[in-house]
Amino acid sequence: MSNTPLSQQRLDRFARHIVLPEIGGAGQIKLTQSHVVIVGLGGIGSPALQYLAGAGIGKLTLLDDDVVDATNLQRQTIYSTRDVGHGKAVAARRWLANFDENLEVEISDRRIDAENIGDRIAGANLVLDGTDNFATRLAVSDACVAERTPLLSAAVGRFQGQVGAFAGHLVGEACYRCFVGDAFDAEDCDTCAEDGMLGAMAGWAGTFAAMQAVRVLLQGVSTFGDPQFGKLHILDGMKPGMRTLTIAKDPQCKGCSAR
Repeated sequence: MSNTPLSQQRLDRFARHIVLPEIGGAGQIKLTQSHVVIVGLGGIGSPALQYLAGAGIGKLTLLDDDVVDATNLQRQTIYSTRDVGHGKAVAARRWLANFDENLEVEISDRRIDAENIGDRIAGANLVLDGTDNFATRLAVSDACVAERTPLLSAAVGRFQGQVGAFAGHLVGEACYRCFVGDAFDAEDCDTCAEDGMLGAMAGWAGTFAAMQAVRVLLQGVSTFGDPQFGKLHILDGMKPGMRTLTIAKDPQCKGCSAR
């Protein structure tokens, strides 16, 4: 990630961002100098990755231990039939190489747990979690608090999604554990296979998460930089519509209040 001004080629590529007064040249340079970790490369991680790459995020770390299945193709937009049976992290890196060779990419196909996630996110500007079980989400949240890294947590199922920004390392700000509590530390997965999911719903949640990621990264740099920490946005695909909740910091939270 270079601190030098953007080349003419990169200026041309991101021209539609730069002409926005709310982002501008300073905002685009900040995006190119940012490091985002994406945990989970499924229905949320796939479209989020596409738009973060499109935004020119300078470094992306991709974490997923799963392989591509034919049932994923209905909503996990970076994969094709040729990727079935291959690791998602490797396939995602291949997609990025074809999309923009200037981006720095690291991958890991090791399963995330409380013991190793801290090393994976160290030094990142933001973590975007789109995983499908509470045990992983809570491990990621606790690590983000410990590493003092903002977290965007996104989830989707059937016709509903949610995207929230958390900064439990900051005084007065909630973490993800403040939101869901401790009851979900056990390994449990959503039932997408049983309940179904509208593919476009995953796309809405993922692209909305990417937009919120840009907000977090541009805090203090441009007028678009409002991280909206403690705000949980509920996306309803049936109405359609959206409502926003405020998550209060839990003074007894074992993830962030002790810090």
